[in-house]
Amino acid sequence: MTIRQVMWYGLGAMAVFIIMQFESEQLWKMTPYLYVLGIILLILTLLFYDRPLALRTGGKSWIRLGPLGTIQPSEIVKIPFILILAKVVTKHNSQYEYRDYQSDFILIGKLAFFSLIPLILVLMQNDLGTALVYIAIVVGVVLLSGIKWQILLPISLTIFFVGAGLILLVVYRRDVLLQTGFFQPYQFARIDTWLNPHTGSSDASYQITQTFKAIGTGGLFGKGLGVSEVYVPVRESDMIFATIGENFGFAGGAFLIFVYFVLVYHMIKVVYDTKNEFYAYIATGVIMMIVFHVLENIGMNIGLLPITGIPLPFVSQGGSSLLGNMMGIGLIMSMRFHHKSYFFSGEGKDFYPGS
Repeated sequence: MTIRQVMWYGLGAMAVFIIMQFESEQLWKMTPYLYVLGIILLILTLLFYDRPLALRTGGKSWIRLGPLGTIQPSEIVKIPFILILAKVVTKHNSQYEYRDYQSDFILIGKLAFFSLIPLILVLMQNDLGTALVYIAIVVGVVLLSGIKWQILLPISLTIFFVGAGLILLVVYRRDVLLQTGFFQPYQFARIDTWLNPHTGSSDASYQITQTFKAIGTGGLFGKGLGVSEVYVPVRESDMIFATIGENFGFAGGAFLIFVYFVLVYHMIKVVYDTKNEFYAYIATGVIMMIVFHVLENIGMNIGLLPITGIPLPFVSQGGSSLLGNMMGIGLIMSMRFHHKSYFFSGEGKDFYPGS
């Protein structure tokens, strides 16, 4: 498993190097083709998913690739998804110099069209966790797009009340939701575990209870590297933060969160340095993707959020998520690399796609 993970890190490093070679104009032209390719990959996943793995997990998100094991295309498709949203907003803003309610609703329609297709395909794979990441990316881009708050506020309130209503239905009338065919019993079990982690008898209840024990016994400074005395299922991927908490304690977990904070800070700084609108929306998508992964993974490890099977970026075992996150970092590094190239070449201004 270690050798395979090292191989994925190598592929991720190659992806970063390759993506760094593309400047904003090239990314702008390639985006529609990458988006279509991503949609094709999601469709192929539904046709050729790994049957034995689907029987064990209930998800149809993985395709088996020989010695590399399984790959989850939806993790990689996040990158063209971010690119298409960035291009849609940038192009829309260049076409509508004066923003009004009509133009904002048109932009919402465009974003909904390009978002619903991959989102529906991911949900058809029974992968709610990844679908939530896609939604988080859309939310980040929408908030930065300049849509009037008078439009966003009613939409946000509607989503909030719908979500609250769904939770109430899960608690009191889940049979109504099961009849719709959009929900699975295992999803309800995760909500039950989240609300009452110590009273359930399911595997998820056992998993989260053991996670609490591992983190709790780590204390302030942990037991030391490799000292894992509490058994935690799926410790190496979804519950990796429990291992960090047990090995390095509160101090180690806090330091890791600080490292993520520094990473996000530098990604935001790159956007301010480049002053390129297309880059800004790309960076927003990448930041939302990584931040949501971090918040959800750590949140479910400490009981603040339901278990969704979302890995911790750059730490959890798993090649697909690692490759997708590395590709996102490659986009950010491309911004810095080509910004410096323009500066030293004396061009003195940033390229503005769609202008």
